[in-house]
Amino acid sequence: MRGLGKPVEQAGCRHRPGRATGLDPSFGPPHAGRRANGANLSVPIDVVQGKSPRPVYGERVRVRGSYPHEQNSGGMTQRTKNARPVMKAVVCREPGVLETVERPSPAAPAPGWVRLAVSHVGICGTDYHIFEGKHPFLEYPRVMGHEISATVIEAGDGASLAAGTPVIVNPYLSCGQCVACRQAKPNCCTNIKVLGVHTDGAFCEEISVPAGNLYPAKGLSLEAAATTEFLAIGAHAVRRSLAGAGARALVIGAGPIGLGAAIFSRIAGHAVTLLDTSAERLQMAAERFGFTSGIVASEGTAEAVREKTVGDGFDVVFDATGYGPSMEKAFSFVAHGGALVLVSVVKDDIRFSDPEFHKREMMLIGSRNATRADFEHVAESIAKGLVPVDKLITHRTTLADAPRDLARWAHEKSGLIKAVIRVGG
Repeated sequence: MRGLGKPVEQAGCRHRPGRATGLDPSFGPPHAGRRANGANLSVPIDVVQGKSPRPVYGERVRVRGSYPHEQNSGGMTQRTKNARPVMKAVVCREPGVLETVERPSPAAPAPGWVRLAVSHVGICGTDYHIFEGKHPFLEYPRVMGHEISATVIEAGDGASLAAGTPVIVNPYLSCGQCVACRQAKPNCCTNIKVLGVHTDGAFCEEISVPAGNLYPAKGLSLEAAATTEFLAIGAHAVRRSLAGAGARALVIGAGPIGLGAAIFSRIAGHAVTLLDTSAERLQMAAERFGFTSGIVASEGTAEAVREKTVGDGFDVVFDATGYGPSMEKAFSFVAHGGALVLVSVVKDDIRFSDPEFHKREMMLIGSRNATRADFEHVAESIAKGLVPVDKLITHRTTLADAPRDLARWAHEKSGLIKAVIRVGG
């Protein structure tokens, strides 16, 4: 089918295209980790662009620009006794170039903020897009990473989290004042900044975030906790659909976001069918997650939908492809009185037949990011054993190996569902 010809991996680019900023709240109060002129305070250790150069470690390292607290000598730097501790971070310097660098660790947290030791961070489709230069309006260099679990190091005044507390990080930094925030919808804040996208994220050893963006990881391993954010995207879409138990649901796109939507659609009591261009992905979904009802996209997709629903169409359709033609085709799969939820975002205009839309009296719903309620629902569902996290995580790496592995996985996606970087923990 022409409307579903794009690879499903594009579904990962779900964050609002917007002008990225140079501010890095994830590294602490203003100016932490930045020179006054905006240049990165980073010590390159290793660069990945094709083959990786040999890493350089040691007390003295060649830098591009010195820390303010360092003294330069012949192109080399020596840290002074009063320097803040440094940490390692993986930076996407420009499309196709990943560097492991040293940066100052976050300063003591400001009031209401919390300094964290990153434990695990998932690699999202957005991260691959940033690496490949496909994310619109993104400002390089960028420390990626927004699917985060961590433990508390210290809390600023007014934040009550104790040191050592394991937490899930909500990476959506909202303003708290706009029309969306005033309606308790910080996930679509008009001034939102997503860690790892609009500002630096968690491909590093430590970050600082507002205390209100942290949720307890009770009963979860820190590796499992790092899957909460991407699963919350699907859980939010299901909640937005308003579809009740017994509804027939079609999830288009069997990538990580689509699988998350399918899992939480099933938890909501829906009868789930998956639609994808890849028979291999559908087979994987059946074997790993029990989604045995599947449709391989082809010229006969419309007829297959009619057969699955006795001619009615699906009560709710979730499109998680990130591909405009697929999103347009999805309208025709919705039953009269049903709903279409667009989980992913594209830059394209989406066109549809108004007579077909109106005769169905269908709902068209946009779903963006997730809220605290969704994060908590996901964490509770994982703790209850309703989400097979061990089957979702197919690839693992460390912060040291992440530049090499992320570059490889950006192109070698066979068998890949979710990759997780172990940073600490």
